[in-house]
Amino acid sequence: MLVIVVENAPPSLRGRLAIWLLEIRAGVYVGKVSRRIREMIWNQVIHGIENGNAVFAWSTNSENGFDFDTVGNNRRTPIEFDGLKLVSFIPPPPSKTPF
Repeated sequence: MLVIVVENAPPSLRGRLAIWLLEIRAGVYVGKVSRRIREMIWNQVIHGIENGNAVFAWSTNSENGFDFDTVGNNRRTPIEFDGLKLVSFIPPPPSKTPF
């Protein structure tokens, strides 16, 4: 099982994802494909995302039972911590106006 969520993705990428996966909500794609096809799909996302961002999660034999990767600018960044992949939040830029 795999899940891909895209934001601000170009229509060409969204159409490409819809060929291989089911779009269950706007920008949310799910499916069950082989490892080879999964890697091919993610490679297309990496090369076609342009100014958008995406997160990709898939089932695997790990402590969490899944793994994930991201591409594009987002406040959430994957980090490794004691063998587990977690999510780190980048703080928003400070406001320039006083209270």
